[in-house]
Amino acid sequence: MNRRRTPYPVAVGVSVLAVALLAGCTASTDDGTPPEGATIAQSLRPEIVRELPHDPDAFTQGLEISDGTLYESTGRVGRSWVRATEFDTGAERARADLMRPMFGEGITVVGDTVWQLTWKDGVAVARDRDTLTQKQQVRYDGEGWGLCAQPDRLVMSNGSDSLTFRDPATFEPTGSVDVTLDGRAIDQLNELECSSDGFVYANVWQTDTILRIDPATGVAVGRIDAAALREALPSGESRDIDVLNGIAQIPGTDRFLVTGKLWPRMFEVRFVA
Repeated sequence: MNRRRTPYPVAVGVSVLAVALLAGCTASTDDGTPPEGATIAQSLRPEIVRELPHDPDAFTQGLEISDGTLYESTGRVGRSWVRATEFDTGAERARADLMRPMFGEGITVVGDTVWQLTWKDGVAVARDRDTLTQKQQVRYDGEGWGLCAQPDRLVMSNGSDSLTFRDPATFEPTGSVDVTLDGRAIDQLNELECSSDGFVYANVWQTDTILRIDPATGVAVGRIDAAALREALPSGESRDIDVLNGIAQIPGTDRFLVTGKLWPRMFEVRFVA
């Protein structure tokens, strides 16, 4: 299925909404049990290692760490940008605004290029990784949501239950896989992170759920309940936050950065049973 996104709401009661969405956007057996023979996802949670500051005006769409640089992309028309900062110090190295009327989405780094998606504009922007200057634009069909890079291909989401594989140089599609959770199709796949162990991590939009997906089969082998991160935000700083979105592995470690749209904090976490 390919459910269209409505304008982004401020998240209220997302933990309850997560349950409803995960049930409502999947095919189910009559009694609600997983289909016979289905792989059941391991239940995981984020263990907070430390908290880091995050721009509370950043409507986060993509997050990635590469060679000591933290890259972040944001959305909303007229307020979409890509920024590169030093991961250790937070010092800004480069920033580029996305031209109106485009709405920015996910990003990833491949070689000397940062690829940036747009939501409904059907445009991927290739940028120089050091200056973030635009090098070219390419067209694609459908919506753009999340993006990450494996050694030989890009992985892209469009809000459906499918992940599309793309050539990292040309952005041409090379294949796809349908994603299942406990044997059922699961859509609203959003921001992506391709981890060093070969799995793809995906935020499920409008929920506090992150899936750990085997891209060879599309099977979600892990389901992470990240509601505790929202609860860890100081009450005085969490009034205007939106949904969880943004996940980036810290290279060479088993830890990840996780944040959300308009969140004042990022969390360095481990995913544990």
